[in-house]
Amino acid sequence: MSIEFHVKARAGTARGGGLLTPHGVVETPVFMPVGTVASVKGVSQDVLEELGVQILLGNTYHLYLRPGVETVRNLGGLHGFMAWPRAILTDSGGFQVFSLNDLRKVTDEGVTFRSHLDGSSHFFTPEGAMAAQIGLGADIIMAFDECTEYPADRARTKASLELTLRWAERCKNYFEEHKHEVPWKAVSTQSLFGIVQGGMDLELRKESAERTVEIGFPGYAIGGLSVGEPRESTREVVEATLEHLPADKPRYLMGVGTPEEIVEYASLGVDMMDCVLPTRAARHGLLFTSEGKISIKQARYSQDAGPLDPNCGCRVCQRYSRAYLRHLYASHEVLAQVLNSVHNLSFYLDTMRRVRHSIQLGEEFRFLSGIWSRPKP
Repeated sequence: MSIEFHVKARAGTARGGGLLTPHGVVETPVFMPVGTVASVKGVSQDVLEELGVQILLGNTYHLYLRPGVETVRNLGGLHGFMAWPRAILTDSGGFQVFSLNDLRKVTDEGVTFRSHLDGSSHFFTPEGAMAAQIGLGADIIMAFDECTEYPADRARTKASLELTLRWAERCKNYFEEHKHEVPWKAVSTQSLFGIVQGGMDLELRKESAERTVEIGFPGYAIGGLSVGEPRESTREVVEATLEHLPADKPRYLMGVGTPEEIVEYASLGVDMMDCVLPTRAARHGLLFTSEGKISIKQARYSQDAGPLDPNCGCRVCQRYSRAYLRHLYASHEVLAQVLNSVHNLSFYLDTMRRVRHSIQLGEEFRFLSGIWSRPKP
């Protein structure tokens, strides 16, 4: 077994379903917290379980550099290494290598890059990215792609698309030959998802989607977004690309977004999303609530005895006041980052639970400026 995906309910273009992985069932649409280095910053695995996290995302680039793939493999893969019994997805490292800018060189064979840790030189090929992800042992792994920069002209975007497609075929070929090398003590195997590129060009997105589907994967991701383009363009690309992806396969939108955005994309038919925003914003004192965003660093909360969000049932809102959370942040206490992150993750996960519930009821939904509501008849 690798994965099985079933759509169980629909509301307009939104769909609710179940993704059966070797490490448990994931209810979709799902938000995946980002655990870049096998850790969601500031939040322990038992708390993640308590929050109802069904699947985590890990980053191949960072884990490859430290602690190293063999270390993780020898300790039972990511599940054993980080003591996480539920599902895991790893990205290929393509976006991180893309982000290195002047520290990388791309050829048809692969990417040469310098580590951001010590400047050491490394070479990633599609086959190497597959070998690393097989060693890390996530339930779902991603093909190695080139993330096209924004802005990019059509010729550059087309060349990047072609490179990603060539790499996708190489990834699949290597994966099929080596997928049984996964470090689990089980008969199940991983699943390899393909990634659609094509920049902001809708024709190239269509071509990329159709040709990636021709290669054949059990799931498909929409990549190359959230790289500086206007939000309106992101939605247009997502909506246009979804039309060309199989209805019976999971659809993963990479690297988005705000609470409003994850609800919006779920309404379009996206099944899986991830983003560092809930924990990154938390570390800067920005908190998401049912009454809108709150910057807890502001002095006006210094005497506020009320909960952060009176409509939230998370352990932070049930126990601590805004005044205390503001004090922790102003005092540079590590606990501030921990509690803020727990709340923001809870808010994201609760938001997605409400989305799934609305889909099960066959109802449309929207989420604007922190306020959840159903559209008026």
